[in-house]
Amino acid sequence: MACRKPAFRKDDGKKWFIMGEKSKKRFSPAVTVIILFGIISLLGDVVYESARSVNSQYLNLLGISAAKVGLVFGIGEFLGYFLRLVAGVLSDKSGKYWTFMFVGYGMLLVVPLMGFTMNWNILVVLILMERIGKAMRNPAKDTVLSKVSENQVGIGFAFGLQEALDQIGAFAGPLIFTAVFYFTGKNGIAQYQTGYRWLFIAVVFLMLFLSYAYRRVKRDELIPSVAGQEFQAEKLKPVFWIYTAFTFFCTLGFVNFSTVGYHLKAKNLMSDASITLLYSVAMIVDAATALLVGKAYDRMKTKTGLKTGGLLVLAAIPLITLLLPFLSLSRSVPLIAAGMVVFGVIMGTHETIMRSAIADITPFHKRGTSYGVFNTAYGLALFGGAAVMGWLYDRNQIGVILAFTCATEAVAVLLYFRMNRLVKASRP
Repeated sequence: MACRKPAFRKDDGKKWFIMGEKSKKRFSPAVTVIILFGIISLLGDVVYESARSVNSQYLNLLGISAAKVGLVFGIGEFLGYFLRLVAGVLSDKSGKYWTFMFVGYGMLLVVPLMGFTMNWNILVVLILMERIGKAMRNPAKDTVLSKVSENQVGIGFAFGLQEALDQIGAFAGPLIFTAVFYFTGKNGIAQYQTGYRWLFIAVVFLMLFLSYAYRRVKRDELIPSVAGQEFQAEKLKPVFWIYTAFTFFCTLGFVNFSTVGYHLKAKNLMSDASITLLYSVAMIVDAATALLVGKAYDRMKTKTGLKTGGLLVLAAIPLITLLLPFLSLSRSVPLIAAGMVVFGVIMGTHETIMRSAIADITPFHKRGTSYGVFNTAYGLALFGGAAVMGWLYDRNQIGVILAFTCATEAVAVLLYFRMNRLVKASRP
């Protein structure tokens, strides 16, 4: 019996057209580039987050005090954020965002080089150079990403997706050291150096993906050219400065992993392998949080009908940050593990909403500058917090660390209410 062709209904054409349009949107040039940026961030985190998970323990093994470790990492974080102001202004003035990204990511090469020296002075230089490289690339990267995603997939979602992929790298990176500790048969300093050297492979792949992303953005013309005369066209709004101050005090009381890692090592609460594994778990929590809060940020903008409405999602951050030292600086392993979950939630929010918000409260041609100013304040807070907490930890003043965090987060809460009033006052 001959087969009959199925009858073609009038709605079929419409249905397939709609499905085709959805597929086209799903795989649009903007979405492709956002995913590429996520992969680049993933590989970057494999390199520098794996190193950050062991740097404090490595320096402890070399006989460096907690105060010196806290000072070096504090200076590194400060430089890494302060120099973003310079890099952001220069990238806005020149429009050469990609140059800053290529140079900044290229400087990740210093991390594998840490595996070839035990000299304290050289290690300090390499640690600081890695942070300087991050300072050079981040304002340019965030500016390009915000423009590519703007009015297409939602800025919160774009930064959330990038952060999620970013943290997959942050999870996988420390596992390199975990594997080295378990399987290489080496001991002490030698196993740390082996782990550092393996990171060279990730640096090579990162630069290849960055080159491909550059070609895609240029080919599809996804960002506009910025004329030099536009640079001073608009001033930064009051809500930007209140938001920056809020972020500063939230971060000032934040217990950095350099302090937590040193605490775990100094008190012999966990093995080296367990410490890196714990950090990896925190990064997974970070990734999951990024996706959730990114969507929440976009939904809040829709709900309020305000471009700055997403800022209201930040209400819980000071309260959550307040919990961190009580958990992570205890001597109870279960409490410390819970503290690292909180650590991941805080970092996921910082890296998603706090970056997304800048795009919504500043014009494109001032975003490099805005990200630079914002990140300078953020870095100053990280520097101050790490240095103060390292100094207090050396003197066994855990109670003072707790009081310091309480004070800073109380100021952040007051600033949040001020920011909340400014956002609601902007309603038409």
